[in-house]
This record gives sequence, structure tokens and C-alpha cells, in this order.
Amino acid sequence: MKNNQTIKEAILVYMKEQKKMAFKVKDISEGMGLTGSTDFKLLVSSLAEMEREGTVFLNKKGEFKLPTEEPILSGTFRASDRGFGFVSIEGEEDDIYIPAHQTNFALDGDTVTIEIIRPAEPWFDKGAEGRVKAIIERKFTQLVGEFFAYTEEGIEETGLYGYIEPKDKKLTDTRVFIEEKGIKPVDGAIVLVEITLYPDSDFPRSMQGIVKTVIGHKNDPGIDILTIVYKHGIQVEFPDEVMAEANEVSEKISPEDRTGRRDLTEEVVVTIDGEDAKDLDDAVAVKKLENGHYHLGVHIADVSYYVTEGSALDAEAYDRATSVYLTDRVIPMLPHRLSNGICSLNPHEDRLAMSCEMEIDQTGEVVSHDIFPSVIRSYRRMSYTQVNQIIMDEDETVRKEHEELVPMFEAMAELHTILERKRKKRGAIDFESPEAKIIVDRDGHPLDIVLRERGVGERIIESFMLSANETVSEHYTRLKVPMIYRVHEQPDSDRMQRFMEFVTAFGISMKGSSETVTPKSLQKVLNSVSGKPEESVISTMMLRSMKQAKYDVESLGHYGLAAKYYSHFTSPIRRYPDLILHRLIRSYGEQGTGSEQLAKWNNLLPDIAIQSSKMERRAVDAERETDALKKAEYMMDKVGEVYEGIIGSVLRFGLFIELPNTVEGLVHISNMKDDYYEFIEERLMLVGEHTGVVYRIGQKVKIKVMRADPETREIDFELVPDPNAPKIDSIPQLKKDGKPHKKKTGNREKNQGSKDKDKKKTPYRNKESKSAKDKKKAKPFYKDVAKKKPAKKKPR
Repeated sequence: MKNNQTIKEAILVYMKEQKKMAFKVKDISEGMGLTGSTDFKLLVSSLAEMEREGTVFLNKKGEFKLPTEEPILSGTFRASDRGFGFVSIEGEEDDIYIPAHQTNFALDGDTVTIEIIRPAEPWFDKGAEGRVKAIIERKFTQLVGEFFAYTEEGIEETGLYGYIEPKDKKLTDTRVFIEEKGIKPVDGAIVLVEITLYPDSDFPRSMQGIVKTVIGHKNDPGIDILTIVYKHGIQVEFPDEVMAEANEVSEKISPEDRTGRRDLTEEVVVTIDGEDAKDLDDAVAVKKLENGHYHLGVHIADVSYYVTEGSALDAEAYDRATSVYLTDRVIPMLPHRLSNGICSLNPHEDRLAMSCEMEIDQTGEVVSHDIFPSVIRSYRRMSYTQVNQIIMDEDETVRKEHEELVPMFEAMAELHTILERKRKKRGAIDFESPEAKIIVDRDGHPLDIVLRERGVGERIIESFMLSANETVSEHYTRLKVPMIYRVHEQPDSDRMQRFMEFVTAFGISMKGSSETVTPKSLQKVLNSVSGKPEESVISTMMLRSMKQAKYDVESLGHYGLAAKYYSHFTSPIRRYPDLILHRLIRSYGEQGTGSEQLAKWNNLLPDIAIQSSKMERRAVDAERETDALKKAEYMMDKVGEVYEGIIGSVLRFGLFIELPNTVEGLVHISNMKDDYYEFIEERLMLVGEHTGVVYRIGQKVKIKVMRADPETREIDFELVPDPNAPKIDSIPQLKKDGKPHKKKTGNREKNQGSKDKDKKKTPYRNKESKSAKDKKKAKPFYKDVAKKKPAKKKPR
């Protein structure tokens, strides 16, 4: 930048291009690359001039904004079950508070436009307040719920067939009335409803729709999980045209299929997976070379050969984008004929594969590699348990059974150790959070919750898949061709700053700035608490401080793995981005990398990345909700029992306690009756005003189970009194400052949300009881509807 006028013009262009409302000087400095001393001084003086000229102005937080008469802001509306909500705007850390009377009947998840009706007042700890101007896109176009049928009299009087109560927690006080057209389910059916009318000023608590699918009856085994599946819009059945294409795929490999492929059927390769896995999409082989290096072969099922571009199979795989793994079932991305058949690398069967062979030296560096289509034949299917018995337990019986493979498994263990050491050296973060497996009976009722332990078998496969993913990603990045990447960006500096402040309570000091913190620094934090009670909590808080991994067409690197290049290559049976990467490899190999090919993929890949990320989040949400459901069901007969747990979260409204089996429950502050507890936000603590008792993250406590409700997915705990509970005087960080001051809080606590259980829910307008017993006794709702608005066209 050579002069003030030039830099002022550049500042305006930069601010207009960003999707932000306000900018700190630091944001502009870093965004424009003006971080040097001279450039920074010029930037500051230019901003000062621009403010005097009126081309930018300062808000009350000292941030620069572009002047505009009526800024159009759009974001996602997040509803509270007390009527108010918040709108999250991309690029802005602080959400906009929307009072209950200003929501314009927006529902949770809707994309809306808003206007600011009161600016933020940070000196009073108050955020900005706005109102919803318009609803751009509805999140809910379909809802799942239990159907309640009207009598013939009610149908005649209202023109409605009945109503459902949605299963979504954000809509618990809303009813959806069912039109006569469409499917007519029986009372008690669980149905999928397409919404035709949304809440409005006449009917603020109701909607109207048509039944599209009967999922089952409320008393059917497994209907609880199936309800979650439909609620999230996950398709269970494959369309007829998709199944027709799948059934046309041959179960055997033909000579034509082998054309242009390297024949590796004489190579000893094995699959290593869980005992219950049916879709085996990776096989591996390792041998030591004469120069002391290792040969690693990673062979992945060539799904893209069968799922061809433009086919019904491909369109369905794109729509689903991922397999969904729930407690007692898998909803696959591809029909079983492919996923468990010709695409699964079953032992002693010739299978088409995409192979990545690597030569790796003693430091873990890949010194050479080759990526090519192949034909392989798995020599043996091994389970993680068997490999662990061979390597970790040195079980003589198992070693004898697989004696011809033992040297290869030992070489695998050596290579894994080398690769793991290399990742740790560069700063990869190893999150060792416990993973629970819920054991259920034939009807889906939970019998036990057990922790899964990762042994060397699991780690070997992880190391080999990571190496293949990085190698393939780097290879095609260096060719400068369009690619799809798995990216994990640098954490947000504000979130990381809060994490750095949080760990100081555990005596951990992190060097450096929150804006430039390296993965290696975070790795050191985890190493320092390894094996300690607070390990799980600090690992969880660290994860919360990071950005969510996603798919992208830009090579932004993978922060958590400390990897410059990373793509998903190894699971094309269950992930669409992996399938697409295989298709790219074939396309560049057969069609070349001319301008036409590059233009084609540059056009297609952005939408594929967005869709894959979106469907991945949907699958994760469904998996988490299913786990929460089954954990609450498991705890139902544990009411009254006492357990020891660890405080995982501290919020204004109470404590979330995690038990050793990963079950989490809430101790609501209204049930902490031994004292009045103040929330110290800076340290995430609750402190007793009179007793000085302190509750903070990572602390061990004893609890009694008070309630478990699978319907709401909620578990309530009560603290068991502890005479040795830590107090203010026993915590040095607090003792030196004396008793913490009470933080002023307004009446718009965003974080209270649906967890604030001491509130009473707004009664529904007909005051009809919601219990199944009372529903039969209560006055039929249609009579209220008919009295209020007798017209049948819209009698909601």
C-alpha cells in the first residue's frame, strides 16, 4: 500500500466483501495482511480518517462498521421453549436476541432475515436485540409425531381428520392438524406429516399438514429409533429404480472388469475389522524391505466402478452421502447387494480395488508411492480382537491358529508405532475420549452400556488409513487438479482464549497467543493430564473449542491431525466423498487433466462438499439422539441409585454430571437447596454464597438418580452431600482474590434454553391435558377449533 487513498479504497472493498457486521482493527489488519509495524500504523491512521469522513463508523464496542440505512441481516433462528429465540449470523460471534413477540412465528432452524431494534450495550453485558422480518427458508417441511384421531362428529365439524404431537422437543407445545386428504392412519400411529400451513397470528401454536407415511404404531418394537430416523429425514428404503440397478450388478468379476487393473491376487492381504462388520471396504499388507524400509499396501473397495456417474445409484448415494450407524441398526448409503456383496472385500473372493502402495522409512516418511486400480483377493478376515490377542496378549492359541501371518502382524505393529510417533512429533492431537456401546435385546431395550477399548489392532488400521488418506491427498494436490478435501481449520481465537483461561484452573499454562496456538501446544496439554481425573473434561472442552471438520474444495489442512494435506479415500462404501475421490482418480487417469475435465470437476465438487458435510451432521445428530434415548431408557430402573461421576459442564442452571459409562445427567440448580449458588462465568464455577462450596468442571461428585425420561431424552440427578466438598479457601486461584463478585445477569440467558427445567411450560390454548389418560377424558379439541373459526379451509 503506497498511500492513504489507496489503502482506504482497499479497506472499503475488503469490508464489503466480508460477511460480517463489524470489524476490530485486528480483523482488518490480519484479513488484509497489514501486520507489519509501518503498514499497521498506516491502517490505523486511514481508519481514523475514514471515520471522520463518514465512510466508516465506530459502534459502542469500538468496532468499525460500514454505514447503511437498513442493513439486511440473515441467519439461523434458534428457538427457546419459552417463546424467545436467537439468530446466529455467519461470521459473527454474538447472536442476536429475538423477544417472543418479535419472532414472526419463526421455528427453530428456520433461515430468517432480521433487523436490529436495539444495539448491543456491552458495558451492561447486553447483546443486540432484533426482530424477524421474513422467513427465507423453513427447516421443518415434514414432522414426525403420534397421531390422535377425531371422531366422525369432529371430522364433520372441522374438516380435519385428527392431529399429531411432534416428537421434536422444540415443538412440544405445538400441534399439527391433519387434513382429510392423504393417508388416514389409526389412532396411536407414528406418522410422517408434510406441512401445508405454518403458525400465524390466528393460530400461533398450530400447523396443518397431510400424512405422507405411516412409520408404525407407538407400541411396535424399535419404533422409537425409527421415529428419530424419519424425524431427521433419513431414508430407510431404497427407491425401486435404485434397487433395480443394484440387482443388475454381477456377483462375480468378469474378465472385462479386470482390464487395465494390476493383478494383486497372489499378494497376501488381510482385512482387519470389528467382529460384527459386514461391509469390509479396506484390506492391508505390510512387509519389511531389504533397505530397512516398510512396504505398506492399502487396498480399498472400488465402489465407484459399480456406482457410475449419472446412475440412480449415484443420485441416491449423493442424497444420503453417508451410512448412519445407530444403536441396533445401520442405514447404509448403498444397497446391501453392493455394500455387503460385490463391494465388500470378503476373504477368498476376487474383488476390484483402488490401491495405494507406499514405501515408508524408519522415520515414518513416505519416500515413494503408487496409486492404481487393482484386483485383490483377501487372504483372511481378521478381527481387531484377534490381532490384539496376537500382538498385545501374545496368546499362544491364537498365534498358532494364524502362525503364517504373525510375522506380518508384528511388522504392522512396528510400522504403526513409527507412524504414530511421526504424527505426535508434528503435533497431531490424540483425543482419547471413552466410546460407549449400548447393548440391546431383540426388541431394542438396553441391557448394558460398555466402554469400547481401542487396542493395537484398531490403532494399526487407523495409522494405515491416515497414511493412505494423506498420501492420496498430497499426490493430487501437487498435480493441481480439482479435489475434495477433509478440512479442519485453525480454531477461533476467542474460543481458544476461553479454553486457555479455563485450563489455568488446573494449573496448566499455555504459551503463545490464542490466534496462533499450534496443535502441538494442545497435544502437550492432553499429555499433562493423561491418566488424571480431569483428562476427559479437558479433552471435551478442547474439542468444543475447535471448529467442526467438514468437506471442502480448498486444501485448508487438517488442524487436529497437524496434516497439510488430507482427504477421505478409505471408506467409499459408507462415505460419498471417498467414492467421489475414487471417481476423480479414475477420471484423471482415463480422461486426463485437460481444461474440459478440470472445468467439469470445478463445477461439481463444491456442491458435493456442501451436501456431504450437511448429511454428515444430520447423521451425527441422529446418532447422538438415539444414544441419548437409549441411555435414558437404560437409567429408568436405576432411579434412587447412587453413583460417582465427574462434572462435565457448569452452567447458570446447574451441573451436567457424566458417569463412568458415559451417561450424562443434569443436577438442576433448583435442586441444590443447601445454599444459594452463584455462577462465576469466567471460571465456569458454581460457588455457594454462604458455605463457599465450589463446583467446577472435572470435579468428582456423588449423585442419586432422580428421573430418566426416554421421551425427552433427559436424566435428572441430585447431589449427594459431601462434607469434604472443596470450598473457596481450598482453591488458591480464588483464595488470593477473596470471594468472587456476583456477576450481573440479565433476564435473557441464552445458555439456559430448553435445559431450564424450573420454568413451567405455557399451557396449550385448549388446556387439554397431554397425558394419554387425560386425553381420553378431555373435551375434544376440534370443538374449540370450530368455535374459534368455523371455516373448513383453514380450521387449525
